[in-house]
Amino acid sequence: MTGYGFKEAVVDNTQISVEIRSVNSRFLDLNINLPSYLNPLEQRVRRLVSEKILRGKVDLTIRVRDASCPATVSADPKAALMYRDAIAEIARALGKSCDDIPLSLVIAQEGVLNVSHDYDAEAYWEKIEPVFADVFGQFLRDREREGQNLKKDLLAKLDVLDGCAAFFKEWQPTMEQRFRETITQKFRELLGEHADENRIMQETAAMLVKYTINEEIIRLHSHLEALRKELDSNPAPGKRLDFICQEANREINTIGSKNQFMEVGAVVISAKDALENIREQGKNVE
Repeated sequence: MTGYGFKEAVVDNTQISVEIRSVNSRFLDLNINLPSYLNPLEQRVRRLVSEKILRGKVDLTIRVRDASCPATVSADPKAALMYRDAIAEIARALGKSCDDIPLSLVIAQEGVLNVSHDYDAEAYWEKIEPVFADVFGQFLRDREREGQNLKKDLLAKLDVLDGCAAFFKEWQPTMEQRFRETITQKFRELLGEHADENRIMQETAAMLVKYTINEEIIRLHSHLEALRKELDSNPAPGKRLDFICQEANREINTIGSKNQFMEVGAVVISAKDALENIREQGKNVE
C-alpha cells in the first residue's frame, strides 16, 4: 500500500530530516538512504521498518547536518611536493614559469589536505530516533487510512459476489429443468415411439448429477465466507486472498460452463469481474 511521512527538526544543534514513502508491491522492497557515516545504523532501521511493514516498495531517507561535529585536518607534504613537481613539469612544457604555480592550486589537489570528522553513529541515533519515530508513525497511519478504504472496496466487491451466488442459487432449479427438457427431447428424437419414459428419467437423473451446479454454489458460498473472515481477522491477508480467489474462480468457471441461459451468463461475467478486482487489490493488502 502507499504511504508517506516527513519531518525536519533540529535536535541539539543538529538538523535532521526523515522521509518515508511507499508504493504498491507484492513483497517488501526496502531501500534505505543514509549518510555513509551512519551506515552502522542501517540494519537497526531496516529491522524497525520490517517489523511493521510486510509489503510495498519503501524508500526511506535520513539526512543529518551537524556543523558542530569536531573535525581533524591533516596535511600530506609528500603528496603536495609530487603535485607541485608534476604541475611544474607541465608549466615548463608550456613555456611558463614555475614561479607562477599558486599554492591554492597545489592545496586543492586530492590527498594534500585531509579532513576527518569524529562521527559517533550511536550518539546520532539518539537524536534521530524521536524524529524517525514521529515520521514512521505518520507513515503507518497514512497506510492504515488507505487500508481502511481498500477494505471498504473489497467488501463492496464481496457484496456483489454474494448477490451473484444468490442469483445462481435462485436459477438453479430453472437450469436443471431446462437440462431435463433438453435431454428428454434428445432421447425422444433418437428413440421415437419406442422411448421408455422410465429409462429417460433414469438417464436424465444420472446426467443431472454431473451437470447440476448445487455443489459449485455451496463451495462458492464457502469461499466467500472465507474471504470475509480473512479481511476481518487476518492483519496480513494478501496471500490468502489470492489463493481463495483462485478457488472461487474455479467454481464460477464451472457454473459458466454448465450454463444455458443468457441471464446466468451475464451474472457469471459480473462475478468474475468482481473477483478479479478483489484478487488484484489483494496484492496490495497487508
